Amino acid sequence: MRLLQCDNDGDFSLTEFAENDIPKYAILSHRWGAGEVTYHDLLDGTGKSKAGYGKIQFCGEQARRDGLQYFWVDTCCIDKSNAVEYQHAINSMFRWYRDATKCYVYLPDVSRPRSVLADNTNESWESSFRKSEWFRRGWTLQELIAPASVDFFCKDRELLGNKVSLERHICEVTGIPARALRGSRLSDFTVAERMSWTECRETTYKEDKAYSLLGIFDVYMPLIYGEGKDRALARLREEIDKASRGSNREDFSVTFSLSDAFDVEHFVAREDELSRIHKALRGDGSRRAVVLHGLGGIGKTQLSIAYMKRHKDDYSAIFWLNIKDEDSVKQSFAKLAKQISREHPSAIPVSSQETKQNLDEVVESVKAWLSLPNNTRWLMIYDNYDTPKLCSRMDPAAVDIRKFLPDSYQGSVIITTRSSEVRIGHLIQVRKLSNIRDSLEILSTVSRRQELKTGETF
Repeated sequence: MRLLQCDNDGDFSLTEFAENDIPKYAILSHRWGAGEVTYHDLLDGTGKSKAGYGKIQFCGEQARRDGLQYFWVDTCCIDKSNAVEYQHAINSMFRWYRDATKCYVYLPDVSRPRSVLADNTNESWESSFRKSEWFRRGWTLQELIAPASVDFFCKDRELLGNKVSLERHICEVTGIPARALRGSRLSDFTVAERMSWTECRETTYKEDKAYSLLGIFDVYMPLIYGEGKDRALARLREEIDKASRGSNREDFSVTFSLSDAFDVEHFVAREDELSRIHKALRGDGSRRAVVLHGLGGIGKTQLSIAYMKRHKDDYSAIFWLNIKDEDSVKQSFAKLAKQISREHPSAIPVSSQETKQNLDEVVESVKAWLSLPNNTRWLMIYDNYDTPKLCSRMDPAAVDIRKFLPDSYQGSVIITTRSSEVRIGHLIQVRKLSNIRDSLEILSTVSRRQELKTGETF
């Protein structure tokens, strides 16, 4: 993913990041117009004279005000002359908007505080907001739904409000239920209901009527411009039907088990961390990873178990691995292989003799099974990764976790470690509890003394 950043001289530069190393960023949502700045315009320095350059400046300045170094604008962050890159970008677009820290919607047809009409009468900006062309474009549907934080700006770059404060207007204009705007799983809405959200929306290219819905239905398909709207929508329906028949989950389901993890009967507090884990792992089937790092005994393992129990229905399979050393993680893979084979007998060959060579083969077999197409809804928890292999440390006992991660870029991963140098995914530091009420609640739960919650004994 390419991201923009503002240089000291006021120009913009592009930086490319690997999917597992993308920093926090803002993203722009807008209607395309004449004179947009392209990727090649930015490279050869000819973009400043174009009308669309102002929108890039606006996005960069607003990102900086929000404390974000990087930002993304679709006109110039994608090389549309590269067919492979363009296909990847379209299929990744929903995820890119969803993962943005901030989404800025620029509305050039809305003024504030009042808008003067052709007959010299006035109307409030709310009326202009509701009539904005932005609500009638096909691609802006996912740009409205996917991000958690969406801010709306008028043509003078003044803030009008956000997705929360303007919810009533948005729901009435679009017909989208409030709970969809608030982050409810899109799979909770029927296919017909989601299709209805796009009935009054138009796209420049007819085929984009279908392609702009890929993220809304969590499906992927190749782009064939020239096939026409009807054929594109028919192919979209085929992919939706495949997913609805359960090919994504049911063919790879494995019964949930806590046999290899220390169970937590009552877990309290840490709601902020649980929410952050869920937000980081919530996805479209592509690889999502969270690294929980903190002191030993701080509660990283218990936090992982609590998340696993709370969200077990979101996954087709959940596996627990002890990665304190290579032997332990290989033994964990052997247990995984047996667990998978019990429900999918032909999936992985399991040997009765666990020799070193056999264990290596088992690891590769499990990784291959987890990398199969459509097997995207699993969760792997790698616990006790406390001796990671790092460039700065030449410890012969160190473990390279990348050897034990599935090769394909799919599924979800949680890693617990004492090291803050593990750079696999989204880092979450687990700290000591600072809220006395949380500490009292834990003590109350463990001791079964309810009066401790209110501090009545002090």
